Amino acid sequence: MNKQSGLALSTLIVWGIGIALLALIGMKVVPSVLEYQGVLKTVKTIVNEASPAATVADIRAAFSRYDDVNDYPSVDAKDLEITKDAGQLVVSFAYEKRIPLFANVSLVIDFSGSSN
Repeated sequence: MNKQSGLALSTLIVWGIGIALLALIGMKVVPSVLEYQGVLKTVKTIVNEASPAATVADIRAAFSRYDDVNDYPSVDAKDLEITKDAGQLVVSFAYEKRIPLFANVSLVIDFSGSSN
């Protein structure tokens, strides 16, 4: 007896829908994750470049300069929380990103980061 092997058309359609759904989610989520990584890198760079006598206004101005170049739409300089911990400058941020997927379905991601 010859044994046939292969995929049924219905299986191929189900796999195609699954891959398309994952690709859709990936294309919508990746830019938000890249933005978060950029903001985190910027915050760490600002803290490393800041002098010990830097004020809150200096840190916010430095972030605004980086934001002008990199364009972070989810985070502004006023969203930064700037503190000192054991004499070391700490800049942290937190924000929520709502990503519409299709129809009335959205994905909500809470991002937060700190310079330490």
